[in-house]
Amino acid sequence: MHFPGSNSPLNPTTSSFLLGIPNFDYTILSPWHFTAASNGSIIRYDLHSGTNDAIGNHQDIATCVAYSIETCHVISAGLDKKVMSWDVRMANPLMLFRNLGAEIESISVSGFDLMVAVGAAVNIYDLRNFERAVDLKESSMDVGIRCVASTSYTRGYAIGSIDGRVAVEISDPFNLNSIRYTFRCHPKTKGGKEHLVSVNDIAFNPLIGGTFVTGDNEGYVTAWDAHSKRKLHEFPRYPNSVASLSYNHVGQLLAVASSYSYQEANESEVPPQIFIQKMDGSYIGHSPEVSRDSSRK
Repeated sequence: MHFPGSNSPLNPTTSSFLLGIPNFDYTILSPWHFTAASNGSIIRYDLHSGTNDAIGNHQDIATCVAYSIETCHVISAGLDKKVMSWDVRMANPLMLFRNLGAEIESISVSGFDLMVAVGAAVNIYDLRNFERAVDLKESSMDVGIRCVASTSYTRGYAIGSIDGRVAVEISDPFNLNSIRYTFRCHPKTKGGKEHLVSVNDIAFNPLIGGTFVTGDNEGYVTAWDAHSKRKLHEFPRYPNSVASLSYNHVGQLLAVASSYSYQEANESEVPPQIFIQKMDGSYIGHSPEVSRDSSRK
């Protein structure tokens, strides 16, 4: 991976195709970047020194990782049915874990809320008291949830399905502009054949309310406006499936993990790559040009 303004490459290893970058501004105090790997490892990269180390492991594929600013903990989950909380400031970082009794596809953190996608529902936990779910969101879709993403500016979230649909629910505190609908990212049929492409990840822009991106199993990243219900931009196709997406804290850079996702028999098993996409005016509906700093070659 190549970072804008830097010549230091970061090469993902051991199929670490899913990533979370809670703070991608490498000019401030926290230079860390975390990935969840297919071998179960949760890996910390230091973007200043170029070094990396494993802070811990899941007993099966680690599917997702997120960061809580409020607790300063890294939260991870995996196919071992566990959610783990890590304090990377400590010599022994594992703080707690919970076995939820089902494989976990995706998590998302907003404030003290932890959203956990299990099956066709999303459980919401309070990170200050993880004994039981405080809320349950049943999906309006009749298929499994592939990913969940929460908004940072209000109560809301979006979920992506294995058949290419996205369900959006954003609550307005005054109930003036609440949003709740489902849409399909691609036509259901293509060339007379069924065309169902999994939505592998969703990321909301942290500063521009209601705008988000989706990444799918065909390698496309698309920007959307939740309020106007329209597509803003579709980026050029990436070399492989889009496994994960993550913004930096000001929404100017988008990290895109391109990797085989173990979903299709004909996927290319090329080494995982991470691209840093500079997000400019096209993301909010003007200026069609988006520069792309493509990564590790």
